[in-house]
Amino acid sequence: MSVLSLRDVTIEYSSGGYVVRPINALDLDVADGELVLLLGASGCGKTTLLCALAALLTPARGSIRLDDTEVTELRGAPLAEYRGRTIGVVYQSFNLIPSLTALDNVAVASWNAGASGRAGRARAREVLDTLGLSDRLRHRPADLSGGEQQRVAIARALCLDPRLLLADEPTAHLDELQVEGVLRLLRDSARPGRMVIVATHDDRLLPLADRVVELTPRRRPVHTEPVRVALAAGSLLFAQGDSGDVAYVVEEGEIELVRERAGGGEELVQRVGPGRYFGELAPLFGLRRTATARAAVNSAVTSFTPHDLRSLMASQGRGG
Repeated sequence: MSVLSLRDVTIEYSSGGYVVRPINALDLDVADGELVLLLGASGCGKTTLLCALAALLTPARGSIRLDDTEVTELRGAPLAEYRGRTIGVVYQSFNLIPSLTALDNVAVASWNAGASGRAGRARAREVLDTLGLSDRLRHRPADLSGGEQQRVAIARALCLDPRLLLADEPTAHLDELQVEGVLRLLRDSARPGRMVIVATHDDRLLPLADRVVELTPRRRPVHTEPVRVALAAGSLLFAQGDSGDVAYVVEEGEIELVRERAGGGEELVQRVGPGRYFGELAPLFGLRRTATARAAVNSAVTSFTPHDLRSLMASQGRGG
């Protein structure tokens, strides 16, 4: 029985000279036979995390372990074996080869693994038959509906019977009628000997899941009372990449907002003094913190929900 374990997985890249960290210190365990949804809005790191699970990119830090294999340390032939046989990937845009039939699009997976032409087609026919596509074997992608193309893409991912199936927005290009068959197929693919991880923003997939991992920070949080926080000089209020439910108003002292540079070090973005507010974008739009906030001197701030902050600003006429 397979077990997938992620510990302290952090993925980062450079954008405009700054560090962007869509996945920050993620811990996750997926058990054999489970279907897990990575749920979140565009840009929250769903596809990036799938790429790390597929060993297409290496996290900045952390461990990705499938059974006894540390995925982040794979190189050469073991890496090729992992990508070719251990995982199957279903792409958002199907990624079918236009000139090939459905049968040969699926057989490609076997051929890449060294199977003969005859053996590859035999395996492809077997998988396509189980997915209800036996009458579409000779059709090219342009002659298939969106739902049929997605099922062919899933068949290709399942061709080598992978232990881990990864699907990126599998319903993104499907209408209501086509979605049902694909959803059932994904649910049936999670069985003893195989785990399924689906990245999606589609709430229709929620009933399928054994577990949902929300990668977008909570948006528009429930009401909380303002909280005053005292900070010694140099102490951290929040870090770049953290989720955030509240904004802050500086009561005393001064807060520095800094961003990490891609080449190392950091850059001062803003100094926020008494009566000014900061940190409102994360709770308003479901974003992660885009800068680190720390006290430049001994300081005090008060936390507010976005709704309460707007009311405060309207009543006192201040902003920042």
